[in-house]
Amino acid sequence: MAEYRLDIDVDFSYTDGTGTVTNGTARAAGTEVTVSLDSLAPVGGGGLPSLDDVRPFADMLAGKGVSVTLAGPDGTILSLGAVNSPATQRLVTRSANIKLGKLGALMPLARQGRRKAAGVPLLPPATPLPLLPTVRRNITRRITTTHYTRGSGRPRLIFVQDAASWTGQVPREVTLDQESLSIGSDPGSGLLLEGLDGLHAEVVHDGRDEYILVPHGSVSGSVSGTGPSVLRTGARIQMGQWCLAFFREEFADHGRPHGGRSGGELAYERPQFDPRTGTMERDSNESVT
Repeated sequence: MAEYRLDIDVDFSYTDGTGTVTNGTARAAGTEVTVSLDSLAPVGGGGLPSLDDVRPFADMLAGKGVSVTLAGPDGTILSLGAVNSPATQRLVTRSANIKLGKLGALMPLARQGRRKAAGVPLLPPATPLPLLPTVRRNITRRITTTHYTRGSGRPRLIFVQDAASWTGQVPREVTLDQESLSIGSDPGSGLLLEGLDGLHAEVVHDGRDEYILVPHGSVSGSVSGTGPSVLRTGARIQMGQWCLAFFREEFADHGRPHGGRSGGELAYERPQFDPRTGTMERDSNESVT
């Protein structure tokens, strides 16, 4: 049985030194008292009391079976006395008789400033609420690519010379600005190289913006000699006495997966589905099937 019963129905107003008027109400019908304010200026203007100051008052109210709730324009700020305080809040307030309200109602009051005095402040810093971090799981991120417009990145073939035979001249470059470049000894070849078959190989620019080496004669190096190969920066192509290397700026080289360089941490990457083309994209060191 409660020791006290309170019946309160009061409307009041308060004017501070600047002329600001705060209106409020106090209501009770039994042991629960609710004080509501339309502004928090009277509460925070003079600085907030410390928890050391509030605990004895809260304990006294609890001993009499009475609770007092303070509410602001954004909701309940705190309740004192005979309240059901969550265990997590007791870690902060060190009292079972102090219950903090909504974070949205507490923060405007905290921003008005805390009283700089000894003891623990009434309101904890913003970071402990919630006490545990919120982690968002199962986030679906869209796969993106580093490549720019089709054919960008200045794809090219560069003639490679061994250090012992290098003359110091800039290596010859062939820009791959066509959809197909034929390589061989035929006079009509896009890249005429003596000593090779008439049509020794082709570099084809396919619909996925990849450059594919298609061998017709003997080809070795870092590419497949038996079938088409996707060319990546640094790929070496040996045909007879000629050795060429493929280069394309990394921002435009698809690589794996779906953009960027190939290789790296694990060197080999498993085939992955490319949603842009609807096909399975394989590691760059695999031949094209």
